[in-house]
Amino acid sequence: MSESILWRRLDAPGHDACRLDRIATGWRLEGMAVFRHERAAAQLVYRVSCDPGWRAQRGEVHGWLGADAVDLRVVRADTGAWTVNGEAVPDVGSCVDLDFGFTPATNLLQLQRLALHVGQAAQAPAAWLDVSTGRLELLPQRYERRAEATYWYEAPSVGYAALLEVAPNGFVRRYPGLWEAEP
Repeated sequence: MSESILWRRLDAPGHDACRLDRIATGWRLEGMAVFRHERAAAQLVYRVSCDPGWRAQRGEVHGWLGADAVDLRVVRADTGAWTVNGEAVPDVGSCVDLDFGFTPATNLLQLQRLALHVGQAAQAPAAWLDVSTGRLELLPQRYERRAEATYWYEAPSVGYAALLEVAPNGFVRRYPGLWEAEP
């Protein structure tokens, strides 16, 4: 099984192409985002591997933000502990989801893992990677499935809340104000 999507960024020039593959050990999400970051161009290639239950195991981001190189490897151990480039990260050990803040791709993994029915809601705190700083932080999130293809999403610590539209293949089709799938 393989699914893909192409998004257009809404708050700045940019695109993101992503593919989801079923692999022997679970799932692999990989893509590339190109966009304007501050006043410079950015190009980031990313990959997240999950177990069969959609729990993140590892992620990578390589590329550049303007003049700054990006080379980050995030790993979640069996104990739940997270590392970035081999360095332990405190305060995110309770998280099973990995969220890359520069792409809507990683929301697919959380939505698949939660498998909410219409009318259900869940808290889904994620280990959120800020590629501009290389830091992994706790991102409180809440999803509420409002209809077959819509979820109310809240990330209060970053001041974002909106109704996400999801495509039949599981990718977020519309991320208001930020991303929208190309037709």
